[in-house]
Amino acid sequence: MTNSSLSNIGLNTESSKKTATLLNDLLSNYQMFYMNLRGFHWNIKGKKFFELHLKFEELYNDALVKVDEIAERVLTLSNTPIHTFANYLEISEIKAAENVVDGDKAVDHIIDSLGILLKKERTALKIASEADDEGTVALMSDYIVQQEKLVWMLSAYKD
Repeated sequence: MTNSSLSNIGLNTESSKKTATLLNDLLSNYQMFYMNLRGFHWNIKGKKFFELHLKFEELYNDALVKVDEIAERVLTLSNTPIHTFANYLEISEIKAAENVVDGDKAVDHIIDSLGILLKKERTALKIASEADDEGTVALMSDYIVQQEKLVWMLSAYKD
């Protein structure tokens, strides 16, 4: 491998492009997840309103931070983050959840969405690991640990 095939952070440019593509897919899914969480926060009704309203706000604030971190990682890998909702809608496996007012349905949707995100994060972690991209590996590892616990907690909430 020649130095011309290395990026300014010392990673193979082709490998970084592959990782950035996976991260852009993840970014699209996070944007849809974020928007759904906002909708759940705004529209939730019923006896669990107060606790779920606060939890959904916590989750959408966390998702917003992750959106920024993922986009900045794409940039760090010398690529361009996807940034239009038309692209998000086209790419995202997570679909819009419109007018969900029932807390249990919202929590089910969140658990399903986290399953999609975890699958994509594990794939990105594997590809980044193969490319010696410790920055992406660390980011994905942190997300996975946090979200596995969240799935457990939300599942326990539903029981």
